[in-house]
Amino acid sequence: MGGSEEKFVKQAFDSNWIAPLGPLVDGFEQDLADYLGDEVYVAVLSSGTAAVHLGLIILGVKPGDEVICQDLTFSASANPVVYQGATPVFVDSEPDTWNMSPAYLEEAIVDRLRKGKKPKAIVPVHLYGMPAKMDEIRSIAAHYGIPVLEDAAEALGSGIGEQKCGTLGDMGVISFNGNKIITTSGGGALISSSRDIIEQARYLATQAKDAGPHYQHSSIGYNYRLSNVCAGIGRGQMEVLPERLARRRSIFENYVRELGLIEGMSFLHELPGYYSNRWLTTILIDPALSDGVTSTDLRLALERENIESRPIWKPMHLQPIYQNAPYYGNGTGEFLFNSGLCLPSGSSMTDEDLQRVTEVIAAVWKHQPVPVTV
Repeated sequence: MGGSEEKFVKQAFDSNWIAPLGPLVDGFEQDLADYLGDEVYVAVLSSGTAAVHLGLIILGVKPGDEVICQDLTFSASANPVVYQGATPVFVDSEPDTWNMSPAYLEEAIVDRLRKGKKPKAIVPVHLYGMPAKMDEIRSIAAHYGIPVLEDAAEALGSGIGEQKCGTLGDMGVISFNGNKIITTSGGGALISSSRDIIEQARYLATQAKDAGPHYQHSSIGYNYRLSNVCAGIGRGQMEVLPERLARRRSIFENYVRELGLIEGMSFLHELPGYYSNRWLTTILIDPALSDGVTSTDLRLALERENIESRPIWKPMHLQPIYQNAPYYGNGTGEFLFNSGLCLPSGSSMTDEDLQRVTEVIAAVWKHQPVPVTV
C-alpha cells in the first residue's frame, strides 16, 4: 500500500457507500482514463478475466467460433473463450519479446480461413510487462478484418512510443489482482476509445438490467462490477504508480548489473521504442554455458533459502485442458518455459533483499555454499 488508500476507503465507509458502483468507482475510471490518454474510456470490473470475457461478448464471440490466443501466458487469457463456447487457437511466441509471433499469427489465420473458420478475435498478451509487437499484429489483424482484444493485464505503465499498453488494440484489458504492479485486491478494467463499447460493458457487468423502475433483462448479464471500497484502494494505488514503475525497473537493472555477466544467464531486454513496467524480472538459463546449472536447479536452491521464484508460464497447448486445441508455432514458448525463471520482483523488496537473492544465485553458479545471512 502507498498510504492514500486508507483515505479513499474511509470515504467509502463515511458515505456508507460500500456496494458495487459509487463515486470512487467513477473516480477510479477517470484516473485510469487520464493516465492512459488518447481519449479512452474505462469500465472497472471485478477482475481482468471478467474484462476479457466482456470484451469477447461485445465482439460477438459465440459457440462454435474460434479466437486466436497467445500460447505462452496465464490461462485467464484463454479461459473466457471457452466460457463463450468458442475454441482457442494458440499461436507461439517470438524470441524478441516472448509474445505472440506475427509470423505464426498470419500462418494461423490463413490456415483457419482455408478450413472455413475466420477467427472472431485476436488476443495478444504483453507478457511480464513487455509489449508485444503490436504494430505488426495490428497490421495483420487489419488486413484480415479481425479485431484485437489486447491483454495488458501485466502491463499497466508499459508502452510503445507515446502510446500506453491497453490502448493498442480495439479493446484493452488491465488487471489489478493482488500480484500486479498496482492492486485493488481483486479487480480489472476494460478499455476502449469507444464510449459505446464501455457503456455496453458497464451494462453487461451490472446484470444487464434494462432502464426502468422494475427489473427487466433483455440480455444475459454478469455481476462483474468493482466495489466502491476496492475502487478506493485503486485510487490510492494510482497515486504511487510512478513509484512502482520506477522501483520495478530499478530491480531489473540491479539484477542485470549484478548478474548480467554470468555465463549462461540472459535477460529479456526492450526493443527500440519499447517501455516495459518490468512487472517481473525474468531470465533464461543455458545449461551448455552455465556449467550444467538449470532453471530448476536455481529455483530449488532459492527455495532452500526461503526465496520464491517461479517458472515461466507453461504454454497453453501443453495444458491438459487445451491439449486438443489448434496450435501454430515451432516450440519457442516451450523452450522459454523449460529454460526460464521469474526472479523475486516485488515493489517492496529492499536493497538488502536484492543482495541476498543475487548472492544465492552467484553461489549456485560457482557451485559454492550459499552465504549465511546474519
